[in-house]
Amino acid sequence: MNRVTLTAALTAAERGWHVFPLRPGDKRPALHGEAHCRYTGECADGHRKWEQRATTDPARIIAAWATAPFNVGIATGPSGLVVVDLDMPKNKTRDNSSTGTPSGVATFKALCERAGTAVPATYRTRTPSGGQHLYFTPPPGVRLANTAGRLGKLIDTRAWGGYVVAPGSITPAGPYTVLDATPPVPLPEWLYIDLTGRQALRALTAVASSSRASSYATAALRAETANVASAGEGVRNWTLVRAARALGRFIASGDLSRSEVEDALKSAGLRAGLRENECGPAITSALNWSIAHNSIGTGS
Repeated sequence: MNRVTLTAALTAAERGWHVFPLRPGDKRPALHGEAHCRYTGECADGHRKWEQRATTDPARIIAAWATAPFNVGIATGPSGLVVVDLDMPKNKTRDNSSTGTPSGVATFKALCERAGTAVPATYRTRTPSGGQHLYFTPPPGVRLANTAGRLGKLIDTRAWGGYVVAPGSITPAGPYTVLDATPPVPLPEWLYIDLTGRQALRALTAVASSSRASSYATAALRAETANVASAGEGVRNWTLVRAARALGRFIASGDLSRSEVEDALKSAGLRAGLRENECGPAITSALNWSIAHNSIGTGS
């Protein structure tokens, strides 16, 4: 038994995170695959994969880690986690000193700056390569899936169907360590929107199009109002402001009329559950900002 990884597994379980064994010194699950399942024990009623077998039960954890010095996997979905995985380029050193492709850490920082916020202070770990894992909790009732590169190059996310290697685990490349022990904070609204934007596009709502609007502007109007109408509680205001800022440039270019955009966004906000006195000021402020910024010379 490796006391370090056993302690890591029990510590994660105490946080309510569901753990399962990874191969000693490796990142791959140590559990048998379906092809080798004997359909006995936990699999008596059918093969159970690592996500189903992950547990917070200390007795089961101690029994499992007594058999080998397993590393520790955290099943993010059952644990109520969304983990942002910030990777390093293959040719980049830990101190980020080489040139070339930006690291996932650098790209994520830029995304935060674009959203007008600092990198969130939340539970964070360092990977052996010098990358980072940022732990968040999803909005209530939301079931997110894994993503690969949706937020940017070298940025993946782990939720349902995914797992991360817990701190305390050790590979030939080095250990996984805790950088910030702050409990996971809720997934930022802007990040949730960026992860779910494509899902919202599938529920496009019909919006009257201006005779002056280009097909691209009309599609943008439909997409942004769909995002607003489908936004859940806790992200509705931010979604509305983000949509107004995105659509303001089409008003500045003359492709959409301001009244058309205001009416469409207000209608979408009301469908999302916002009050009329919440929609109006938010839309006006965001459109004013966008039009002002998009009326300036383009430059390079």
